[in-house]
Amino acid sequence: MKRMTALFSAALLSTGLMAGVANAQEAQAPAQDPMATQQAPAQDFSDQQLQQFADASQEIAVISQEYTERLHAADDEAAQQEVRTEANDRMIEVVENSGLDVDTFNAIGQAIQQDPEMMQRVQEMASQS
Repeated sequence: MKRMTALFSAALLSTGLMAGVANAQEAQAPAQDPMATQQAPAQDFSDQQLQQFADASQEIAVISQEYTERLHAADDEAAQQEVRTEANDRMIEVVENSGLDVDTFNAIGQAIQQDPEMMQRVQEMASQS
């Protein structure tokens, strides 16, 4: 569950990064995972990994927007949880289909928050895709 929550958090980050959706963070209902808020260790990611992250993030941004709307329309907590679970499953599938594993995707998401240069590179990669 922590893995999915971290992915959902990273997806919301990437949604804001790639699509400029400021209110997407409202969809984050799971409690903050203290491990997800720790600083990511400095890592060197290949251009290929960054491109995979950029591509996956764009797909995740679309999924996040779709599921944010569905989440707001859900009638009760059980329905909201079902929407969150379905969204996480789709996001995990997108990440894995991109060639990254969830942990690497999340690590890149955390790293770009702390490294404006890396964020700029990912944004450029995303705009060229």
